[in-house]
Amino acid sequence: MLIDEVENTALEYVSVAIYSHQDSALVTGAVTQGNGRFEINEIKPGQYYLIAQFLGYDNLTVNDIDVARNRMVDLGTMAMSPNQKLLEEIEVTGERMTAIHKVDRQVYEAEKFQSGIGGTATDVLRNLPSVNVNALGEITVRGSSGFVVLINGKPLQADAQAILNQIPANAIRNVELITAPSAKYDPEGKAGMINIITDKAVTDGMYVQVNTRAGAPSVQDYDNADPARRYGADLTINYHQQKWDLSFGVSYLRNDITGRREGDVFTVINDTLTRFPSDGERSFDEVNYSGRFTLDFTPNSKNNYSLGFYAGKRSKDRTADILYFDNHAIFEGERLYTLQYFNENLRIRRGDFVLGSFDYSHFFESGAKISTSFLYEYTMLGGPTTNRNLGFPNTELIYQDEYNTNDNPLHGIRMQMDYQSRPFKFGTVEAGYQYRNLDHTGDFVYQRRNNETGIFELVPEFSSNVDLMRQIHSFYGLLTGTVGKLSYGAGLRVEIMDRELDLADRGGTLDTTYLYDFIEPYPTVNIQYQVNEELSLKAAYSRRVERTTTFKMNPFPEREHSETLEQGDPELLPEFIDLVELGIVKDFGDNSFFATAWFRNIENLVNRVNTVYNDTILNRIYSNVGRGRSMGLEIGGELRPFPWWQIFAGGNLYHFEISGTFDDRPVNTSNWIYSINANTTFDLSPSFSLQWTLNYLSDRNTAQGEDSRFFSPNLTLRKTFLNDQLAATLQWLNMDMGLLDTNEQRITTAREGEFFTTTNYVYEVDMVLLNLSYTINRSKNKTKFIKSEFGEKEF
Repeated sequence: MLIDEVENTALEYVSVAIYSHQDSALVTGAVTQGNGRFEINEIKPGQYYLIAQFLGYDNLTVNDIDVARNRMVDLGTMAMSPNQKLLEEIEVTGERMTAIHKVDRQVYEAEKFQSGIGGTATDVLRNLPSVNVNALGEITVRGSSGFVVLINGKPLQADAQAILNQIPANAIRNVELITAPSAKYDPEGKAGMINIITDKAVTDGMYVQVNTRAGAPSVQDYDNADPARRYGADLTINYHQQKWDLSFGVSYLRNDITGRREGDVFTVINDTLTRFPSDGERSFDEVNYSGRFTLDFTPNSKNNYSLGFYAGKRSKDRTADILYFDNHAIFEGERLYTLQYFNENLRIRRGDFVLGSFDYSHFFESGAKISTSFLYEYTMLGGPTTNRNLGFPNTELIYQDEYNTNDNPLHGIRMQMDYQSRPFKFGTVEAGYQYRNLDHTGDFVYQRRNNETGIFELVPEFSSNVDLMRQIHSFYGLLTGTVGKLSYGAGLRVEIMDRELDLADRGGTLDTTYLYDFIEPYPTVNIQYQVNEELSLKAAYSRRVERTTTFKMNPFPEREHSETLEQGDPELLPEFIDLVELGIVKDFGDNSFFATAWFRNIENLVNRVNTVYNDTILNRIYSNVGRGRSMGLEIGGELRPFPWWQIFAGGNLYHFEISGTFDDRPVNTSNWIYSINANTTFDLSPSFSLQWTLNYLSDRNTAQGEDSRFFSPNLTLRKTFLNDQLAATLQWLNMDMGLLDTNEQRITTAREGEFFTTTNYVYEVDMVLLNLSYTINRSKNKTKFIKSEFGEKEF
């Protein structure tokens, strides 16, 4: 077993080579598993020596290995030392590398990104070279919003954005970005996977961490009705004693955002142009609180049991109180009417959930491993939307008053079994099976107030009952191994999916069932060639799928606000993705550099597109618009010009094109897109540092228009006390000072001869927050919690 000498943790993917003592000829090799173990069989009796190699560590040599016939040689636990560069960072500056590149993933240390402290995982991710977070809080990886989140290596098929907004940033140790996952993992997510790693240790004892966060009053309130409130706290306790490991956590976060939106829309129907420019509040009140509990029992070295529970409540209220100050229609050059009205709109999105899991792993004497996992989730999703069109300036006058709500209980089950063989001369074989079942029902009620009677009446064409049932059976096989300096992995996953969508309107005129099923293969290949200790080359191929959510398949419109309806397509097809990567990683002295060229092809690309519902309302529809192709180059590096100055920066440049049709019209659009995420850190003293970060995302093309550029600069000051047990971090987020257009984004769509719409979202800038963190026994932390599998995606 191979471990890190400093942290005493298992090392995965270490290359182990066996040489003949007689002539130093290479005999065979292996790669360590996740627990640091390896096994080599079918070696002839004789004298050998071993060399273990891993990027970032000094080579480890074990001499005088005597192999006799029919006798197992147990080398015990062997510790590898971080190479001199890492030792200097640990012993002299207290710093470690921000990024480490492994065979199939990039690993980033969360503590390096100070602007995320006290926030959520989303605030950490926005600093990664491949990741962008726009003004609406939407997360993309290489331009795609489709990716899957893992917690401590456990794949979860929930909505990534919702999950990441639930995880306290202070509880994260590392973030692993896996853009081309192997067949071992679920193929969902066109951009790959993000693995959130919590701290682990093997020493006994108690670990406690308490974090608090408080925000200063808003510098700008944007004339919002209520001020933003930002505060929160989280507590994590981990107790590890011999065979038992107990983890407990609670968290609360209030994270409001003030803002406004400026819009302009026109439609054309029968040569009549109707225009309705607008301006007003668009703000968010967000509350998350939850409790988590995990109990691990390891009676011996061969068995491990894990039981987990997670429950909580979350809500996000979006206020959009908009003044339509010049609503008018023009026909043949003459203005037909002019109207001012005030739209009072509140959408409340909630999600109450309870889930539990049980996992078991068994290790055989031969080095093989078998593991099983079961997860069940119940989630209640839904929430009301109120939409009132009022007179202006006399808001007592009611033109239209509408109310819609929905209750969407979700039941999800996942069961899986995985087997990993002992290492053979040709490599290690893995195989497994997974079963997933989703039952998601919805009761959608849309009511409109009768202005004469004052009674709210049902609107049948907007009200429905929905029931989505989806079953997936999947099987996979994977071969991994090492030949000299070459490490490889090749696998195949096969999925059998059945989807049934039952739709009925509440008026009793429609009751339809939509069926869809497939059997699909998902091959994967990962290769790495270690040229020398400081240079490696990588290549990968992965086929993936992006499944559709219930919301995107519900064809009954939902009133988002005055000018917008939103609906899905019951026959929406999943997206199928092919990804190819070629990369290089180079270390030189205290610096490092990486570059990855990538190509992604998406069939059945899903986009949100607009049509005209009536003269003052657009209808947003989720539709398969054709094929999307991206080809790009991702580069990044870590520089240390001086011991007290560190720079970490990365960027992406890619060409994205969409080709297909929508509503019997061609869709052809393309654009060059780029993004930059950079931070620079100055260690003003051993316990005091300053960090400045910049997140920039350029203009991006969509099926019917363009999303504008977006950027956000941030500044943090961090001071530690009491031998690093207490840390205070002062953050200045979305720096603007009235000089920049920070945290703004304009979204524009158009269709010739039918409509044009542009909306500029202006969100809060110059936010100041103070975070305090107190930790007892930092090195003993081994927290790991389960997360939502199904309900987060719908939320």
